Amino acid sequence: MKDWLAGHPRFHRHFMPTWSSWLNLVGQWFDKITTDSIRRGIFKRVPELERAIEDDIDHNNANPKPFVWTKSANDIIVGEL
Repeated sequence: MKDWLAGHPRFHRHFMPTWSSWLNLVGQWFDKITTDSIRRGIFKRVPELERAIEDDIDHNNANPKPFVWTKSANDIIVGEL
């Protein structure tokens, strides 16, 4: 990779932890809905499933919990190298 980057100077490497992708956050959100509202439920019709998902979203929005970083940027960068 270093050789390729050296041969292509207009490209620059930027650190981005693999878990920081917005797509991973969406996946975690769906996993939480599945775990909290869907996995053990019995839904005979699609509207029942939709209502369970909407209820979970409403509950989450009424009781939001902010994400709090527990590591410094330096700890993350050094840990990934």
